[in-house]
Amino acid sequence: MATRSDMPLVSGVTVLLTALCAGLLLTGCAQPSSAPAARGAAAKTAPPPSSPSPDASSPAPGPPALEPSARAGDLPGLGPLTRSRIPARTRQALVVTGEGRDVPRSTAVLYEHDPALGWHAVTGPWQAHNALRGWTDDHRAGDLRTPVGVFRLGDAGGRLPDPGTRLPYDQDEEFNMSGTGFLGEPLEGSFDHVVAIDYNRTRGVSPLDKTRPLGTELGGGVWIHVDHGGPTRACISLPLERMRELLLALDPAKEPVIVMGDAAALKR
Repeated sequence: MATRSDMPLVSGVTVLLTALCAGLLLTGCAQPSSAPAARGAAAKTAPPPSSPSPDASSPAPGPPALEPSARAGDLPGLGPLTRSRIPARTRQALVVTGEGRDVPRSTAVLYEHDPALGWHAVTGPWQAHNALRGWTDDHRAGDLRTPVGVFRLGDAGGRLPDPGTRLPYDQDEEFNMSGTGFLGEPLEGSFDHVVAIDYNRTRGVSPLDKTRPLGTELGGGVWIHVDHGGPTRACISLPLERMRELLLALDPAKEPVIVMGDAAALKR
């Protein structure tokens, strides 16, 4: 769920974590109460994808690796394995680079691909938060780590109205959030805007949908959402204005993805 700072995982975190769990999603950043896949007149709907979307680029059980890209080599900071997981048709990539394997702070940059210019930054760098304990190649529910990999971005929503995104957007009060985070910071407003990361989820439905195609043990509910000033459970968080900027920039026609992990993992 949230933003940036190193801290010891000792008794203070244990107390805060106990309080936090009451309002948080068992397998992801948070748990709004149960809700259908898309609700209300404000929700836009998208046709089902023509082919299944891989949920993770790590060698965990699930769909095959993403189709390799022949022109992702000029995205900075990415190694050959990471580049190979970017779909060939993708022309937008939000690259989130963690400061360290066990650190909850990251930097996010949105890149676009132009036939003449190649990949180039269009927004950022933005400060971001990832999970309390950093990153993992083998995400499990409740491990307080963010999954490393390349994942598609296709569905959005939030408590607040659609700011004008081209993504399907589900406005719903079920995105309301309360309680406090790991640093005692208020969580209110964290889900005012969210973008679902296609890790262990069904594409083409509201981020509120709790279907976990790979099983609940692999976690889920991993989103990009509004930063609340501290680490998340598994999500990526950006300041409110940056979230709005991202929502306006993302274009389904460009088949956007998020490329995320600690710097060393992304260089593989």
